[in-house]
Amino acid sequence: MTSIDELFKASGVGSKRKLEPLRDPNEIYKSPRLTSNGKSSRHARVEDEAANDDEEAGPAPPPEDDENADYGPDLPPDDDEEGRFFGGGITAQEKEVLDYVDDPDPTENAAPEKFDSAWLRRTVINFEKRINKNAELRAKFEDEPQKFIASEADLDTDIKALSILSEHPELYPEFAKLGSVASLVGLLAHENTDIAIDTVEIINELTDEDVAADDSQWNALVDALLEADLLGLLVSNFERLDEEQEVDRSGVYYALSVIENLCSGRATTAEQVTENDKLLKWLLRRIQTKEKTVSQNKQYAAEVLAILVQTSSKNRRKLASLDAVDIMLQLVASYRKRDPEKGGEEEEYMENLFEALTCIVDEPEGKAKFVEAEGVELCLIMLKEGKMSKPAALRLLDHAVGGSGQAGTEVCQRIVEAGGLKNIFTLFMKKNNDNQTTEHLIGIFGSMLRLLPADSAERIRTLAKFVEKDYEKTQKLVKLRREYATRLSSVDEAIRAEQSGMGAEEKEEMADEWFSRRLDAGLFCLQTLDVVLAWLVAEDDGARKTIQKLLADRDETLGVIRETIQEQIDGIDVEDADGKDTREMLTTLVEFLQ
Repeated sequence: MTSIDELFKASGVGSKRKLEPLRDPNEIYKSPRLTSNGKSSRHARVEDEAANDDEEAGPAPPPEDDENADYGPDLPPDDDEEGRFFGGGITAQEKEVLDYVDDPDPTENAAPEKFDSAWLRRTVINFEKRINKNAELRAKFEDEPQKFIASEADLDTDIKALSILSEHPELYPEFAKLGSVASLVGLLAHENTDIAIDTVEIINELTDEDVAADDSQWNALVDALLEADLLGLLVSNFERLDEEQEVDRSGVYYALSVIENLCSGRATTAEQVTENDKLLKWLLRRIQTKEKTVSQNKQYAAEVLAILVQTSSKNRRKLASLDAVDIMLQLVASYRKRDPEKGGEEEEYMENLFEALTCIVDEPEGKAKFVEAEGVELCLIMLKEGKMSKPAALRLLDHAVGGSGQAGTEVCQRIVEAGGLKNIFTLFMKKNNDNQTTEHLIGIFGSMLRLLPADSAERIRTLAKFVEKDYEKTQKLVKLRREYATRLSSVDEAIRAEQSGMGAEEKEEMADEWFSRRLDAGLFCLQTLDVVLAWLVAEDDGARKTIQKLLADRDETLGVIRETIQEQIDGIDVEDADGKDTREMLTTLVEFLQ
């Protein structure tokens, strides 16, 4: 706070305190329109006054000598008509200083504004007036921006003022009902791109995941936004904004953030987003844009695509139909040997591409596109030569071979045809593989043994890998089983100790947490291992004897494998078609473990 001594400094002396230079509104507001002379009118302009060349530069000369002239400074005006004592004997400036000393902040004791329906209606009425006034002036003075620029500044202020609504989501339903959501979205089509960008930013704030809105409040706002063609107008702005300009680049970022907010809220909204082909095609084009270094917006476009395909099966099939698999495989191909800079935008960009691919290949349509675009071959190269891309490629391959349909079978067959068994089993036999690598490799083995047709060349070649070199791969499977079983056993023992003093209701409340702890200990990997071992027992007598011998070293029999598989059978939802097939397969395997 300014000290009293500073306030009473003598006037006329230069002050250190200076006003911040005001930005010319002509520099702030812009429009993509072109004038008749071909110049851009994105920035409103006012012609400078012509300089008067006849005037001499420098100070004015002194007046001619005059005996009656009055030189020196002017006397202060005699504004104390009532006399010194009646007027207080102080100047207006001194009075302001004293008023400041008495009450430095007049607004400090003012009552806080109440944000309720009445406030919202007043705000909305004023907001609509600003929109209408600006539209009228723009129409009336189309070629004279200086006459409507002030109304544009007022409109911009009112748009930004709506951000307070994000702190009061209980007003969202009424805000939508009053029709102002549609008016706000309509401003995305404003000729001044700064107005459109500020509108995008406010919509981003209102839909942010940190807003404490319940489902009904959030749905009321989002439904109104989508009904007003929010997505179509966002695409229009993507196409007209120039990311070479910092402000426009920010606008694209906020627009992408709005899409992320919509997708994160509910699956049905994310599916509405993917119904907009123009938006999806723009996102796919954006991730292909060549840049010296991967920009934040390029990375963000890849992230939005990954979020979309994570949300629903419908979205994954939609992206597959737009050749997203082929596009993304071409983009990740550059990371076969080259690693992106660690911790930078490019690393996250690569991860998002792999994430999107991994989700899409979970669908039969995605698997077919993956085989067609030679995704199997690319992943096998990465397993051999890649560094940062190797774990992502292995995970992608694991998802591609998953499922129970013909599409998964074709992926498994392509792995064998492309010579991938050597790559996969070489990686499997390496020492000190991390848990994720082990889990994905075992998942691939399980899918191949399940899907490759009986007596086919591909199946025989796969089984031969487990038999060769005195069953060394089979021995490693049993060794891994011991490690996971020991880890899970200690967790199960701790859970049993907790259960001993609990009632039925408490046990039910803790069931999900206990299951999560068992998964963290390796339950899923142990179950997959036992399925692979059961297949080997069923397929090859030599493998059966080897497995029985290794289990006997710890006084175990095939019964421990049977128990694990039976636990899986008991937890399968038979109403699901895929679940029904899995149950039948596991039930058959159990019979071979008698």
